[in-house]
Amino acid sequence: MSSEFRELLKKIGSGAHTHKNLTRLQASLALEMMLNGEATPAQIGAFLIAHRIKRPTGEELAGMLDSYTKLGVTLSNINNSSYPLTIFGIPYDGRTRFAPISPLTALILSSIELPVLMHGGTKMPTKYGLTLAEIWRELGIDLTQLSLSQVEKLLNDTHFGFLYLPQHFPLAHKLVQYREEIGKRPPIATLELIWQPYEGHSHLIAGYVHPPTEKMIREALLLRGITKFTLIKGLEGSPDLKLDQTNIIVIDSPKSEEGFEYLKVNPLHYDLKGKDPSLSDHQEYFNQLKRTIAGENTPLTMSTILNGGFYLWRCGVTSSIEQGLTLVESLIKEGKLQTQLERMENGKWRIENEE
Repeated sequence: MSSEFRELLKKIGSGAHTHKNLTRLQASLALEMMLNGEATPAQIGAFLIAHRIKRPTGEELAGMLDSYTKLGVTLSNINNSSYPLTIFGIPYDGRTRFAPISPLTALILSSIELPVLMHGGTKMPTKYGLTLAEIWRELGIDLTQLSLSQVEKLLNDTHFGFLYLPQHFPLAHKLVQYREEIGKRPPIATLELIWQPYEGHSHLIAGYVHPPTEKMIREALLLRGITKFTLIKGLEGSPDLKLDQTNIIVIDSPKSEEGFEYLKVNPLHYDLKGKDPSLSDHQEYFNQLKRTIAGENTPLTMSTILNGGFYLWRCGVTSSIEQGLTLVESLIKEGKLQTQLERMENGKWRIENEE
């Protein structure tokens, strides 16, 4: 048992009226001790549930991110892009209700040589939803066995990379079992949304569900010196924009005194009207995904245009959302998504066979 960790646990777990928040350094130390196994299983489980009940602060999240940076992987600078690396923070426990659009968004951005990094893990509690790794595998690209150097090479060659938690950050993956045992998402799930495992200039895009989480994330990013971000109150906590309601979005704003501003994006303003596609059947979703990539009109197409168009504008490719929407339609019709997917498949095959 770690006596030092016990003191940190006592601070956050002393009850509604007597608990105390951790400093950034203390939060970093606490997570480092959990990742390194210095804390016992009983201590780790107690900390995770107590921290959830207390609710983490932005300062605590910043400290925990410090530990992820210290102990986790960090990708090297991309050599051949004029855009910052776009990093998508998507809940690791996957999707259960609405069809994921982010893989299509990643294909759109990377097809025009805007680099994209995704990260995720195995099927995970508490939702046990459809994961990014499963989706890419169904599309013909198993990204779970690549070494870190292979991920870097794929990112440089194709403008797309994927970090897989069990392969690239096994220390963090060991904590997944506690999600099953405590039956709740711990604050580490929020941490994963804003993890930026990259040494160069990046643009963080992360989803959230509850307004307090958005505030907490902003505070953590400010302490970490992150100046380029887009936070989306998206589908199931993801950065996927909703098609059937106005989207609430937070973006960095250097001109604003607060350093950020809120946007409201209503699909109806762009003549996009429809329901967000459901995820009632995985195989049907995979079929629609492949058909959309091939240029066919599917139930995913309108959401793909909305998300792709918004992110092309937000990432600086187009000067307006309208121009972004038009560009996405052209990319789909011209088969650019299919070409990019094949490029990624070929790039992965070439990298694996070179080593």
